[in-house]
Amino acid sequence: MERKTLSKAELAMQYAPDLTPHSAVNRLMAWIRLNPTLTAALAAAHYHTRQKVLTARQVALIVEHLGEP
Repeated sequence: MERKTLSKAELAMQYAPDLTPHSAVNRLMAWIRLNPTLTAALAAAHYHTRQKVLTARQVALIVEHLGEP
């Protein structure tokens, strides 16, 4: 997967294409909250929960910790 800037919904839909965008984002955020290592890595990458767009580095961290979508 090419690492690029994505909206949360775009990335979440890659992990859960069977869900609505809203539900997919909720699921992705739950997975992030349940992973303290990922949460800390995202915080170090200046992630804020109200962000709508994830930087390429933040996307890479999520994929690194959760696996390829």
